[in-house]
Amino acid sequence: MVLLPEKHSPQAGWLTAARPWLWRRRVIIIMTSRIKPQIVIDMLLLRHCPRLSRLCYGSHRAAVPAVIASARFSRDSDQSHVRWSRRWTHATAGLLAGTGAVLAYALHHHQAEQADVSLPSPPSPPPSSPSSWSVFSQEEVSRHRSLEDRVWVTFKGGVYDITEFVSMHPGGDRIMLAAGGAVEPFWALYAVHNQEHVLEMLAEYKVGELRAEDQKKQSLNPSDPFSADPDRHPVLHINNMKPFNAEPPPQILTESYVTPNVFFFKRNHLPVPQVDPATYKLHVEIQGPSGSARRGIVSLSLDDLKNKFPKRTVTATLQCAGNRRSDMHNAKPVKGLNWGIGAIGNASWSGASLRDVLLAAGYAPDDALWARHVQFEGLDQDVGGTTYGASIPLRKALSEDGDCLLAYEMNGEELPADHGFPVRVVVPGTVGARNVKWLGKIVVSDVESSSHWQQNDYKGFSPSTDWDTVDYKTAPAIQELPIQSAITVPADGAKVDRSDEELTLKGYAWSGGGREVVRVDVSVDGGKTWRIAKLKGDEAGSPPPGQAWAWKLWELTVPLPADTQQLELVCKAVDSSYNMQPDAVLPIWNLRGVLSNAWHRVKVTIKDDQDE
Repeated sequence: MVLLPEKHSPQAGWLTAARPWLWRRRVIIIMTSRIKPQIVIDMLLLRHCPRLSRLCYGSHRAAVPAVIASARFSRDSDQSHVRWSRRWTHATAGLLAGTGAVLAYALHHHQAEQADVSLPSPPSPPPSSPSSWSVFSQEEVSRHRSLEDRVWVTFKGGVYDITEFVSMHPGGDRIMLAAGGAVEPFWALYAVHNQEHVLEMLAEYKVGELRAEDQKKQSLNPSDPFSADPDRHPVLHINNMKPFNAEPPPQILTESYVTPNVFFFKRNHLPVPQVDPATYKLHVEIQGPSGSARRGIVSLSLDDLKNKFPKRTVTATLQCAGNRRSDMHNAKPVKGLNWGIGAIGNASWSGASLRDVLLAAGYAPDDALWARHVQFEGLDQDVGGTTYGASIPLRKALSEDGDCLLAYEMNGEELPADHGFPVRVVVPGTVGARNVKWLGKIVVSDVESSSHWQQNDYKGFSPSTDWDTVDYKTAPAIQELPIQSAITVPADGAKVDRSDEELTLKGYAWSGGGREVVRVDVSVDGGKTWRIAKLKGDEAGSPPPGQAWAWKLWELTVPLPADTQQLELVCKAVDSSYNMQPDAVLPIWNLRGVLSNAWHRVKVTIKDDQDE
């Protein structure tokens, strides 16, 4: 008995027709003492066909031992070989009345997100030790850098042929950057690979060992691209060390309307680049339709930005798309950094107007006939030279009311290294991912940025979408964020004394797109009854409509109820467009855990004197 997809016929004719295709894919060989070898389709490709049916060969009714081995075949004349996986899967034997042997095959999921998971050092792949592996030199490995020549990589002394996996790599063709060489430097940047299931998959593609002297050379050249990262305050809660991602404790977050630089959340995708302000250049390009050059590239120094353009200051809140992801993860697991409520901060940003710089670089009104986007490219990059990038709508960039800045100061100080020194773009009202740090290039274009982080990350999906069905091309990139609020004081799980008689709650509220927060409702009984919190905003008063870039802090003092010991505190905010937060997580759940803005809930316990 074998397992096949329901939609395929088990007839021999189908198998015969499928063989040319099977030669190009991993196949499963089923061998038994009574059944002739049968070739069945690669189970890895059934991730889109999770339902399987059982097809029983009625002529084989005796109990038979079954052994499954995994093999891959190559049609290339110069690389014809069979690569047997040394991981034995399931071996089963037994008698099932009139049906023969039953085979169970467990699928393992190999979708990996482009998010950050940190481990101190990558574990070794699972052991797979035949009597003798072929030994290859680094020179031989380096010849395999294309699909035509096969794609080989090395990892911890092993040599792996990953040709068949390239098309399935969740990170796209970025995997080709490691072709012909070691993957360790890339895995130092993308620590999501340092997980057991990834290493198990890699082990299946092993073809040999790297020559001992070449292994020694690799070990003599360890590379830590994060070694020059700046120091950070120890109070920060670290969600990932490399690249560094951290948030402040909630109780600190709302102690000040403007978040101190040292406590502002840190969200890095790549190592912090070392930029010399004396030689720094920002390149600005106005492209024509389909990328044709309409203007020469204008290069601006840091002094140019400071001296040739008026200095403007905007107070704006930045929030990561994954803020409060932990709430979603607690409801149903998601992939991504487990941010609490601290991936948000409010700062006073100073610099040159993006609009002024684009006009000075040659943007003309006629360009609006074709131009739709402004692309930003950072100076932070991986070992292959890929830089962080994003884009925003041109209308936002050019709007006199959009207040977009090329910022070189944060809260009156030189821009800190973790926040984009010497220059970052600040796009008020827009998700933090588009506020590109260490800005190196600006391009006015008719298309969005082609960056991975614009095209294949920071997008929202239906709760029904999973990693087997997700298609990033079907969803727009997140720009403006929805209404948000959270309770920072008291902390979840806190205990308060009944003798205090009162409880003071504090928190923040913010909405994207310049929509002002007009009300925050607070409940101490899980949402049955509500009170209105007092809002604290900019001392200058309410901003013009559509330009409310900064958050509101809120506070409410309530009497402690006498008839309960457990309180469920809840907050929800309303903005000037009367957008309101949803009451539950599951209706807005998505596989990346972004846009998490359900009512925030905190549970506290009231202690009586006798509890001391």
